[in-house]
Amino acid sequence: MHSLYSLSKYLVCFQILAVQLFVRYVSSLNLTNAYVHHKCLVDQGKYKPGSEYEENLNYLINHISTQKFPDGFTHTSRGDAPNFITIVFQCRGDSYGSKCSSCYATNLRKRCQRYKGAIIWYDQCFLDVSSFDSPPTMIDYKNTFAMHNQKTVNEDAESFNKKTRDFLYSLMLKADKPKAGSYAAGELRLGAKKLYAMVQCALDIFQCKVCLEWSINELSKCCYSKQGARFLGTSCNIRYELYPFLRT
Repeated sequence: MHSLYSLSKYLVCFQILAVQLFVRYVSSLNLTNAYVHHKCLVDQGKYKPGSEYEENLNYLINHISTQKFPDGFTHTSRGDAPNFITIVFQCRGDSYGSKCSSCYATNLRKRCQRYKGAIIWYDQCFLDVSSFDSPPTMIDYKNTFAMHNQKTVNEDAESFNKKTRDFLYSLMLKADKPKAGSYAAGELRLGAKKLYAMVQCALDIFQCKVCLEWSINELSKCCYSKQGARFLGTSCNIRYELYPFLRT
């Protein structure tokens, strides 16, 4: 009886420990798909309530919400000028399907009331609504922004920056390969620490390498020696951290 009690107690403790480790793991990956940033494209003007533009917008949002997106991307349009609307929806490379549904179930229209054009970014996806349809050869250099960890690397920042930049370049070359799906991620040992990073392009961008190379250069300008940083846009995105933030 005593041995059975000890075994039962051990199993309960083990289960509690396993749950605690799982919660910590999920928390460390930041899988909440939290809101990151938005931008109202005021130069595209506003639409009127009940207009044909609003009908087209509602139709496309509802259409997107019913799709599974096995490749995590859609570029869809509806209507004719001046009521033409196009939507680009992109999931992060580790978050395809229902895992990034926050973007199309978004409150973007509340943040940018009646604006024809607007963009919203979450941790695991972005949604771009526009009254214009740019050809895929064009990279959007305008609608971009950077974020970084407030903490800096204390030891040998020069070496850290070089290794981070070289690692992002190596991921860029992987993402640019035909079968990569314009996405690459990995980790790199840096002494006692690990560097985690990802790069991704929109699937309809023909010049993925050009976009990523430009983004890496921009990131180095804003985020020197930061422990974590990201550069986001509608054509491509990059991010690195000293903690895991992607699904395996």
